[in-house]
Amino acid sequence: MLNKMFQLDTNQTTVRTEVFAGLTTFLTMAYIIFINPDILSLAGMDKNAVFVATCLAAAFGSLVMGFYANYPIALAPGMGLNAFFTFGVVKGMGVSWEIALAAVLISGILFVILSVLPVREWIINSIPKSQKLAIAAGIGLFLGFIGLKSAGLVVDHPATLVQMGDLVSLKVLLAVLGFIVIVALDYKKIPGAIIIGILLVAVVGMMTGLAKPPTAIVSMPPDPSPTFLALDLAGFFKLAGVTMLILVFSFLLVDMFDTAGTLIGLGHQAKLLDKDGNLPNIGKALVADSSATVAGAAFGTSSTTSYIESASGIRAGGRTGLTAVAAACFFLLALFFAPVATSVPGFATAPAIVFVACMMARGLAEIDWDDVTEFVPGVITALTMPLTFSIATGIGLGFISYVAIKLACGRLADISAAMWLVSITFLIYFIAV
Repeated sequence: MLNKMFQLDTNQTTVRTEVFAGLTTFLTMAYIIFINPDILSLAGMDKNAVFVATCLAAAFGSLVMGFYANYPIALAPGMGLNAFFTFGVVKGMGVSWEIALAAVLISGILFVILSVLPVREWIINSIPKSQKLAIAAGIGLFLGFIGLKSAGLVVDHPATLVQMGDLVSLKVLLAVLGFIVIVALDYKKIPGAIIIGILLVAVVGMMTGLAKPPTAIVSMPPDPSPTFLALDLAGFFKLAGVTMLILVFSFLLVDMFDTAGTLIGLGHQAKLLDKDGNLPNIGKALVADSSATVAGAAFGTSSTTSYIESASGIRAGGRTGLTAVAAACFFLLALFFAPVATSVPGFATAPAIVFVACMMARGLAEIDWDDVTEFVPGVITALTMPLTFSIATGIGLGFISYVAIKLACGRLADISAAMWLVSITFLIYFIAV
């Protein structure tokens, strides 16, 4: 039944491999079930209720992605989107979190409409191949930066923004050890190299006292009622027209291109792109992503999106939606096994994230380096993602530079209508914010 439902034989994979890949994906993105409540609690939301909402939104989105789109991509409330929700909207604009959730819901509904009408698919498939490859590589660099930060190899600095961390600290050394183990196991073609590295570092961390072992095996999920269906639609529609438009447009724009970049990057990593660099049946993936945002807003969390950490599961062998379904099941289990989930520290998943980043960065090698109008915008895209700490910003700056350079070089025929539209939209957005 599973073989027929997920086309396992066609994709040359097995149930065991897919479930293992789902577990790997879950472990590399499980941090969101703890970080998301921390960030949204700063907006005044109940931390325990957001924990439940995060798990439910991740499970819902991943299930839809798995069963409907049949892609090995897991979803969860997006990093960056939750920060924008808290610091940009609630604290920055003085909007209540209930109204902000309503804005997320409205933007999610618009996502669904755009996905069903194939407007969003048309836009994404109109992206030049060089930009798609650059997006994949840029996401890898962005992911690498996150991994290095989680490992403690990169820390902040008031003058230089970033600097090298304490290389002799045990956490950093364990992260480096995990990275080397993962690379060595992968080189020897040992299945589950990534998850072995994660678990090895986690166990050693517990033995050395750097990570707390589980205090219990199971616990009942917290009460979700403080945020469940707590969005304030009436309050949202009472806002000034300009404020409403800015809220919805911001959530829509950021989530749309975070998702687009992630899907393209993961499609390239899993070798799912066709000869033109397009992701087959991307419309279904977009519907899964947008419907997850709607459900997440109802549960009580910020926008839900496809996760670049899914690349770790893809690297572990995941090729079908069964990987996403497995990840969804682990998110549901996390509701009852929160003490166990917290036992995997960030420095244990960091080496896996950096390893995946290295694999994704190779997309730059396939760009046409003989055409300056192609590789320069590509480098801008890849470079600005980690430096601005935003996938959407990197895409926007890359698109604008692509159109500007092609225009300056007299190659108007290379610019599609969608690229014109998206680039102008991004330009207006950057000027407005």
